[in-house]
Amino acid sequence: MGSAPLERNAVRIIAILFTGILIFNVPVFSARGGASQDRQKPTVIVVVGAAGTPEYGARFAEWAGLWKKSCSKGDAQLIAIGLDEVAEADDRTMLQETLAGESKQADAALWLVLIGHGTYDGKTAKFNLRGPDLSADDLAEWLKPFSRPIAVINTASSSAPFLGKLSAQGRVVITATKSGFEQNYARFGQYLASAIAEPQADLDKDGQTSLLEAFLTASHRVDEFYSAAGRLATELALLDDNADALGTRADWFRGIRPVRRAMDDAPLDGYRAHQFHLVHSEAENKMPPQLRAKRDQLELDVIKLRDTREKFSEGEYFSKLEALLCDIAQIYEQTDKSDEIR
Repeated sequence: MGSAPLERNAVRIIAILFTGILIFNVPVFSARGGASQDRQKPTVIVVVGAAGTPEYGARFAEWAGLWKKSCSKGDAQLIAIGLDEVAEADDRTMLQETLAGESKQADAALWLVLIGHGTYDGKTAKFNLRGPDLSADDLAEWLKPFSRPIAVINTASSSAPFLGKLSAQGRVVITATKSGFEQNYARFGQYLASAIAEPQADLDKDGQTSLLEAFLTASHRVDEFYSAAGRLATELALLDDNADALGTRADWFRGIRPVRRAMDDAPLDGYRAHQFHLVHSEAENKMPPQLRAKRDQLELDVIKLRDTREKFSEGEYFSKLEALLCDIAQIYEQTDKSDEIR
């Protein structure tokens, strides 16, 4: 293959060496599972838990409102649970039924956001709901049938045990705490909700804010809050997307790249999360879903090759890298041609 595709897409190809961009398409369902024909929209399920006090209730409703605004910007389908005054069923049942109605094998991502308080008794972690609480074991069981990409974001106190239970291949899990014993009110959810579609959180300046970038931005703002208040931080958020159930803190990243080695040479956390976006750039929206899915996997292959570079001779490494980058360049060429035809 000639070098022209690489030259025409030089900026985008170089960016691939440091990051990935993944956009999913998802069948949309109502809270009762009724399927929509629009398979282009992602689905975001926001669950607002038991507030405990009116003050917390107002804060959690505000955070949910920020997610609603982001979903509107990204043309995403939002399903909210826990905000209505009188529900037909308890919130735990509502969530179970909603997940049961979702497609299990779609190519698109499903986002699940938990906003509220959590508890941990040393054995079982729970997210507090109006009525019966949601345990990490409950949610793990309900998500077992899913093979589609999923992002689970638990912004509650004592949320860390959810990461160990929910970690799986192709899944991003974020918790507001690194331990179940971090039981104080967590502010991480506020900052994450603010950052998820915020241009200032676009750390690599590609025109869209990824879930990884929002996680890093929110974690930094949590640190700033406790530092300004002269208080010891009582929450340290974790991100897991390599299925090792360990999680990575924001201070283990330099920019958007992880710098800590995973156990047993597992892929590093962060790459998959950097492929989740709610609000996509104009250029990214032009790529057809089929080409996007192929491009996404190729980008992950480039990252894997880069992280295992020491296993190859210089010639082997650059030969493999060139082949992957040429394949990616071809996808961008096809996208440009498709856009010209339209």
